[in-house]
Amino acid sequence: MFYKSFFKRALDISASGVGLICASPILVIVIVWLHFANKGAGVFFFQERPGKGARIFKVVKFKTMTDEKDADGNLLSDERRLTRVGRFVRSTSLDELPQLFNVLKGDMSLIGPRPLLVQYLPLYSPEQARRHEVRPGITGWAQCHGRNAISWTKKFELDVWYVDHISFVTDMKILFLTIKKVLCREDISSATSSTMEPFDGNN
Repeated sequence: MFYKSFFKRALDISASGVGLICASPILVIVIVWLHFANKGAGVFFFQERPGKGARIFKVVKFKTMTDEKDADGNLLSDERRLTRVGRFVRSTSLDELPQLFNVLKGDMSLIGPRPLLVQYLPLYSPEQARRHEVRPGITGWAQCHGRNAISWTKKFELDVWYVDHISFVTDMKILFLTIKKVLCREDISSATSSTMEPFDGNN
């Protein structure tokens, strides 16, 4: 398919480049906010994630939590480390903006299954692992249909559906649905967590 093999990547490069230029004032403001809110924990968050073909790369996001620890030296819960500024940045999806650099580099696409943790790789079923047949995305089909508010099983079903139905029309639909989700700040958290429960191979 011409779109999947060529045009999608060309669109990623042009759109992410323009996006970074247009969003540069916002990036500067968020960097300043987080510099003070994160209490010395830094502004950017780097983490290894599996990409296309399960190849490992480092994803970059804005850091929305402090590095505060308890008396025993263990990190506090996500809920306690998530600052008010961080919660706003996360709820508006501004924390995802630095991933435009990942898109330019070719590690990611604007649209595709979200890149998850490396430790989840051995937990996937063969069908779930098909999510790695394409580049991971900043947003995707699963993010438009529940984001952190749906089960892992449903999320993987939606990811694989996308792999089998990539098209320009599908990507444009995801883009507009994502804008709606962001503006309405929907499905930011799961039912029991401020982020999303870890995947254990069963949920």
